[in-house]
This record gives sequence, structure tokens and C-alpha cells, in this order.
Amino acid sequence: MPELLLLRHAKSDWKAAAEDDFERPLAKRGRRAAPLMGKYLRAEKLEPNLVLCSSARRARETLELVSAALASAPEISYLKSLYLAPPSRMIAVLRRQKPETGRILLIAHNPGLQRLALELARGAAGRGHGAARRRLAEKFPTAALARLRIAAWETLGEAPAELLTFIGPRDLEGEA
Repeated sequence: MPELLLLRHAKSDWKAAAEDDFERPLAKRGRRAAPLMGKYLRAEKLEPNLVLCSSARRARETLELVSAALASAPEISYLKSLYLAPPSRMIAVLRRQKPETGRILLIAHNPGLQRLALELARGAAGRGHGAARRRLAEKFPTAALARLRIAAWETLGEAPAELLTFIGPRDLEGEA
């Protein structure tokens, strides 16, 4: 079954002299957290076949740091439509993906990303790891990752999804 990896961009630098929110870079903490998530994906054999990434600077920088830790380079698509996207827009983008794509990593922003993860996890009538669901409902921290098993891309949001894991960089800091 296909898997969807939802990764919130790493911590951005609110003090940076960016012209606007779209161009805000990563903070030092974000530059430390993103590689941890890449190493986690590699160690757990969760490397994506395809990455759909918001074209905002902080999302692109997150992907660059995550990708550096992966064993192989996945296909990447940068999409401005993922910038501050609501769940419905992200679902529409994901439903257009090739049916044979096994694992997609979507890098985007809150609050839409957390809402999407909760919507998909609830759509499975409570399926998934209970502790992970509770943590996800509380907060989707920067550089955190939700892993969901889905039935098919074309029925995403309609068919059941299962929350397999929800992990943040703080969960991995002791392993680094």
C-alpha cells in the first residue's frame, strides 16, 4: 500500500531580513533538525519515491538538508500551491499522482499540514497508533513527520488511512 510522509518545514528564522514570509530562511535550530529527519528516513528505510515541496524558501531549505542524508535522490516537484495550503488543496495535488508511486514526502506548512494529517487519520475511523494520534492532535512541531498508510492516491481522503508514526526532531536528538 502507498505511504504518505507529511513533513512540516524546519524552524524558520523570524529575525531574518526577508522581504516577505515566503522568503524566510531556516533558523539555526531548523538547520540542525532537518538533517535529523533525513537520517531517520534513511535509517528506517522510508526514503520517498517522490517529494512534493512547497516552493517557500524554508521548505526548500528543509528539503535540501533532508535530501543530503538520503541514500538516493528522489524525484522532486516544487509547488507554490503548497504554500500555506489548506488540506483540500494538498489532497487535490496528491490525488493527481501516479498510482504506482509507493511513497510520497510532502513538505508544507501549518496549520494546513496538521489539519490534513488529522483529517486523514480520522478518516480511518480511529485507525492508527493511539499515542501518535494524541501527539499529532496537540501539536505538529517544525520538522516533525507524520507517516500514513493509504489505500490509493486517487481516493486519498475518502478511503481509510492509518497513522503509522508521528515523530519530531526532539525525539531523535538523543540518537544523533
